[in-house]
Amino acid sequence: MIIPDESIGSNCYIHELKIHLAEVRRKERLFNMEERFFETFIHCYFIAFGVVIGGSIIGSIGAFVTGNAALTEIGRIAVQLRIWAIVAAIGGTFDAIANFERGIYDGSTMDLFKQALFILSAMGGVKTAILLLNWLTQEDIA
Repeated sequence: MIIPDESIGSNCYIHELKIHLAEVRRKERLFNMEERFFETFIHCYFIAFGVVIGGSIIGSIGAFVTGNAALTEIGRIAVQLRIWAIVAAIGGTFDAIANFERGIYDGSTMDLFKQALFILSAMGGVKTAILLLNWLTQEDIA
């Protein structure tokens, strides 16, 4: 803590306080960015997981109502929902393309790397959901 000197005046104290506050804000922003990254990473995984599980199970109700094999339809629908689950998890294709563009043209490789990790997280959620459905239905899912 800096104590102002009466002979120098309080301008020195105010200047030092502004520098300290700027440093605290910078560290806070870095911490929040890391915190938001991990939150988004986990959200991408579970959103993709939920889209495949929920879409497959709810979609198989339609197959059951029409007289088709519901368990077979769960597997077929899960395979068809793979790409859409990834797109839904990363927030749509436009945001992903904008982040890739910023990473390539602006030289922000960290944004490019983060977006790639979000896509990998979503792909992991999709794969986990398909494996779980395969295990539950005992059907052969590609």
